[in-house]
Amino acid sequence: MHSGALILLWLGGVILIQFVSPESLLLITLALALVATGYCATRSARLLRRIRYLLVAIVVVFAGFTPGEALLAGWPELSPSREGVVLALEHVGRILSVVFCVSILLQALPASRLVGGLHALLRPFESLGFPADRVAVRTLLVLNHVNAEGVADWKSWLRDDVETQNAPITVTREALGWVEAAVFLALVSVLVVAGLVL
Repeated sequence: MHSGALILLWLGGVILIQFVSPESLLLITLALALVATGYCATRSARLLRRIRYLLVAIVVVFAGFTPGEALLAGWPELSPSREGVVLALEHVGRILSVVFCVSILLQALPASRLVGGLHALLRPFESLGFPADRVAVRTLLVLNHVNAEGVADWKSWLRDDVETQNAPITVTREALGWVEAAVFLALVSVLVVAGLVL
């Protein structure tokens, strides 16, 4: 399947995750966690490690500062609210689901195919002055640098690397077919129906 179609499916899934009920969100998050653990455990662990402070901040802010019924009735002054804990878990679940989706997408598509698909999706906007070529190249450079071996921390990103700067840039271009057109129409239909239901 064309990488652009896969990106569209991924984007549609990420959008739908933002609107599902908390019960459905729990099942989706658990399912994505199982898939990510079996398919791309190392990448998923790395992405989760990078957002750990964000998750802690979300839990603290929502659980500690949302008014409502105290979760610990014996210590109402120190207790997080029950409503805040529910909101915190919901937001954490949505973020985890998106992170697992990102991990699966990055594992399924090499950087050259991912950027090629992104370029194919953005190319129609070139007539409006959008620089699709530059966005694709810069995205590929960022992905190559972030995924490079030996990049231990942000300080290493500031050092000059002549070999990386002079490395050739490869973008995979794929032809669109009827399968991609069907996927696009199905995705648009699902989003329209979901919008009408919501």
